[in-house]
Amino acid sequence: MTLHNAPPVVYPLGRSRFQGFLLLGLWLAGAVALLLWVFTTGQLGWRMAVAGVAVLAAGMAAHRGWKSTPTGQLAWDGQAWCWESPGYQAGTAQQQLSVIADVQRLLLLRLENPAQASLWLWAERSAMPERWLDLRRAVFATPRAAAVPPAMAVSGDMNHDPRPVDTRQLKP
Repeated sequence: MTLHNAPPVVYPLGRSRFQGFLLLGLWLAGAVALLLWVFTTGQLGWRMAVAGVAVLAAGMAAHRGWKSTPTGQLAWDGQAWCWESPGYQAGTAQQQLSVIADVQRLLLLRLENPAQASLWLWAERSAMPERWLDLRRAVFATPRAAAVPPAMAVSGDMNHDPRPVDTRQLKP
């Protein structure tokens, strides 16, 4: 193993307290905005009732999403990522891992399988502090795919000289 290779690591992932507080904060901001709207207008109408139902539905959806956060272990064997969860004990290798957000003690990761299905995961240092730096090394040591140059549209003659033409010299 060279100095640039990350060590194999298995890291537990599950429901994130940060994600829960973030969702709660966003929901509270919506609820406060609705209350301010009600108090500034001084009247209740059907629009406010619809907004109230929307805020309640958003809160319930956020809670349900947070409660159903996938739990399992993210494993790096030195070459490939593998997701192991109670629903799929054996794990699936050859997952593509992307770092979406990095705030030192917290990582938002997107794990994509070969069928292009994505799994969004929050990794927190508090889950296993003794392996946190190993996880970070593995996440950032993952080989990146080479960038594909953008395609060029080509029309007309491939041997055409792309230099500008002085139209004053052209004869009618």
